[in-house]
Amino acid sequence: PYIFRNNEGQTVTVNGERLTNFFGPQLDNINVADMWFQQDGATCHTARDTINLLRETFGERIISRNGPVNWPPRSCDLTPLDYFLWGYVKSHVYADKPETLEHLEANIRHVIAEIQPDLLRRVCENWNSRLRYVRASRGGHMSEIKFKH
Repeated sequence: PYIFRNNEGQTVTVNGERLTNFFGPQLDNINVADMWFQQDGATCHTARDTINLLRETFGERIISRNGPVNWPPRSCDLTPLDYFLWGYVKSHVYADKPETLEHLEANIRHVIAEIQPDLLRRVCENWNSRLRYVRASRGGHMSEIKFKH
């Protein structure tokens, strides 16, 4: 995780400029030739500068609102970050009720560092089963399906 701070060290919200200034140098250290990039529809993630940076790096291999492959709106049952990761991290981060920003940040870093590969493997298997249901229903509503979280 990366916590965005201003020059005085205060935590700040993410915007397109901050994201681009941080993310660009990070991408220089990664071989992305066979990678796809997926993000949610947060405004700073889909700002023109951010999308331009991603296109320069990933070409057409971007799944995002305003990107070459448009991620379906309101698709929380199909997005592992939404149906699993954020809830998992949040439930563990707030378990001991952090009272300071430093404590909260330490909890976030700890919880993410402790995520085991086997857990991520199971999430990916679950994601594949979700995609099979969507294909079988041709993208239609699936009210009878109960997904495991």
